[in-house]
Amino acid sequence: MVSSAFADRPLKKLVLFDVDGTLTLARQSITPEMHSTLQSLRKKVAIGVVGGSDFVKVSEQLTPPGTSTPFVDYYDYAFAENGLTAYKLGKPLPTQSFIKYVGEERYKVFVNFILHYLADIDIPIKRGTFVEFRNGMINVSPIGRNATIQERLDFQEYDKQHGIRAAFVKVLQEKFSDYGLTFSIGGQISFDVFPNGWDKTYCLQHVADENFEEIHFFGDKTYKGGNDYEIFSDARTIGHTVKNPQETLQILKELFSL
Repeated sequence: MVSSAFADRPLKKLVLFDVDGTLTLARQSITPEMHSTLQSLRKKVAIGVVGGSDFVKVSEQLTPPGTSTPFVDYYDYAFAENGLTAYKLGKPLPTQSFIKYVGEERYKVFVNFILHYLADIDIPIKRGTFVEFRNGMINVSPIGRNATIQERLDFQEYDKQHGIRAAFVKVLQEKFSDYGLTFSIGGQISFDVFPNGWDKTYCLQHVADENFEEIHFFGDKTYKGGNDYEIFSDARTIGHTVKNPQETLQILKELFSL
């Protein structure tokens, strides 16, 4: 039985969404059509977002253009960094820390190795911000997160042919097998590194108390090794794979009669 917080929803269900490639194009803002559809959906079910990026980036993408309303007010649950930064009905929930888990000394050894490896990678172009330190994870990008949208697209195609990220991850898995870390390739240009179990299923602990009849999850990187795989394949969720935001809209309209 769900709490009084969601008593006004006809369906006792929760629908969770990945951000990049599911609700928005990579690192771009939500469209008016997507935002409107989600608000219509929210009248029927509880909704939430679970992104791998930090809170600021998720906020930038999901705050509708031209509004000053915090994006968390448009969703019942808002999870950044897989739920390590979490909000329920606009109020923050307890957080976790990557650096506390790994420890400063071990982190230095780890990040130094990454930086040396990055320096030796030969790819067509490099930009800046190759390692981004977040609250619950680090994000590693061979091309650098400062790349333009076109440069991101070009790298994505190059990576499909040459497997730059997959090879990098394999080396790290072997070298730091005792660190208890998960390496997850997501988006166009990078991969995330976080403690085992801190994938997107981490957010499910924040919704367990509501005892929803069903929890649906929509994501685009649902294949093994993708950053949506664990929550997509989890027994607690009903998974939906989408190719892009347009397909998300199509499935939502069919599934929930919007």
